[in-house]
Amino acid sequence: MRLSKSFIPTVKETPNDAIIPSHQLMIRAGMIRLLGAGIYSWLPLGYRVMKKVSNIVREEMDAIGGQEFHLPALNPIEIWEETGRVKAFGDSLFQIKNRPLVLAPTHEEIICWIAKNHIESYKDMPQIWYQIQTKFRNEPRPRSGVLRGRQFLMKDSYTLDTSWEALDTSYDLHAEAYKKIFTRCGLKFFIVGASSGAMGGTGSQEFMLESESGEDTLALAEDGSYAANLEIATSLMPEAARVGDGKAITEVHTPNVKTIDELAEFLKVDRSILAKSVVYWADENPVLVLMMGNDELNEAKLQAAVGATWVRPIEDEKLRELTGADGGSIGPVGLKGMKIIADKRLEGANGLVSGANKNDYHLMNIDLQRDCNIDGYFDLRTVQAGETAPNGKCKLRIVKGIELGHIFKLGTKYSDALKATFLGENGEAKPIIMGSYGIGIERIIACHIEQNHDGNGIIWDKAIAPYQIHLIAVSMKSQDVIQTTEHLYDEIQQQKLEVLFDDRQTSPGFKFKDADLLGMPLQVIVGEKNLANGNVEIKIRKSGERLLIPLGQAIGKIKELLA
Repeated sequence: MRLSKSFIPTVKETPNDAIIPSHQLMIRAGMIRLLGAGIYSWLPLGYRVMKKVSNIVREEMDAIGGQEFHLPALNPIEIWEETGRVKAFGDSLFQIKNRPLVLAPTHEEIICWIAKNHIESYKDMPQIWYQIQTKFRNEPRPRSGVLRGRQFLMKDSYTLDTSWEALDTSYDLHAEAYKKIFTRCGLKFFIVGASSGAMGGTGSQEFMLESESGEDTLALAEDGSYAANLEIATSLMPEAARVGDGKAITEVHTPNVKTIDELAEFLKVDRSILAKSVVYWADENPVLVLMMGNDELNEAKLQAAVGATWVRPIEDEKLRELTGADGGSIGPVGLKGMKIIADKRLEGANGLVSGANKNDYHLMNIDLQRDCNIDGYFDLRTVQAGETAPNGKCKLRIVKGIELGHIFKLGTKYSDALKATFLGENGEAKPIIMGSYGIGIERIIACHIEQNHDGNGIIWDKAIAPYQIHLIAVSMKSQDVIQTTEHLYDEIQQQKLEVLFDDRQTSPGFKFKDADLLGMPLQVIVGEKNLANGNVEIKIRKSGERLLIPLGQAIGKIKELLA
């Protein structure tokens, strides 16, 4: 492709609204343009990369037996209501005004509907179905370029199995395929345990890369032995001790004391004996949660613990109605009309302090076994940096990360809701066991740039580079340079190599800056001085190494370097 005839609108200055490197460079390199908040047009250079990434994904999905679908982005809302995900997605689900339709953020429901109508017996499975399709999510604050948009391209695949053991096999096939995809795309990644969230199911893992531009928070062991999304991460922390026989409960006046720190200072006690009480809605049912001291409640863990499709803090007015007190003065003793659960650090503890369900009063010497009806103890806290990793051998780091892909063991969540069954070997109807597996195509591109750039621009891996070679005619006034570069251009194309030929009538400095910004793996530079000595220059973009190569050996050297 001749650059003089290409639409690659490069930009010298960094856009003010672009904060992270991938967003900045994708705009500057003429790959994308913003149409509206979270909505991007992919221009020819960027779309070439998108097609290459999609083809890598497609090849690896086909290799594990995947069959490609193309499902509608527009879905009847009724099928989403059957699975409860209209509420689970909430405002992030695009709904069509005056029509009972939604724009699909994912396609579990539709796959399950197809399976329900066409899978009849165990002989029809296993199945691996996938698509590469546009998805929609109404992000309230779209940011970070294509990493968090309202419209995006995603590979989503689904497995249909007859047993949990077969699901394990399908899950492992996808995990291995994902490793190959991300490796082929030139990414350095790791795998973390993750929450299933609104997807539901029995387990999930995320493929992540560490980046300050990330929207996820991860807990990583310093020795590499443990990695988990903060939504499910655990650490080794001491539990509350049980002391003596326990004293009788005492009510104490605590005027204007609202926070744990204020309470510890007022009572002159250690924070570890303070049981912080908070009340949440869990699928419209109130639940009181007890946490030790200043431990932070992890909402994802709470949702999993109570088996809810959504959780959120209760409103102040409703809190007063249910407990008789404002936040900071509520507690588990004598509380009626709601489930009470506690973090595992408080299991069986006594000598605790919590609210008295009366403003400006707390109760001391609470014994959770004697004085409360605790419905269950769960890991509900958010781990902190410096805590001991689960293996007990090192500390945890808390870092930012970007999610590349996510795999889920859905089980029968959707087949139960939509009544998608099959006949087993004994003729008994059973629910289809499902898995769901997603990859963000645009995220792969942005993440590659996040990991592969410098102060001058992008540094592409050859597998997904828009072009493998950037051919530069330094001067378009020299006939020798023009003829030699044209001849090289023809030869490179005959070798079936992808080349972008900068044949523009502009300054050498401008061409070199654009070449570094666009970031093709090799730059082949034809200039008068080197050509006078029978040479051309090859610059390796990644290392910056420059090679002087005899003109007659240029094609062979290019092929050698790309190999």
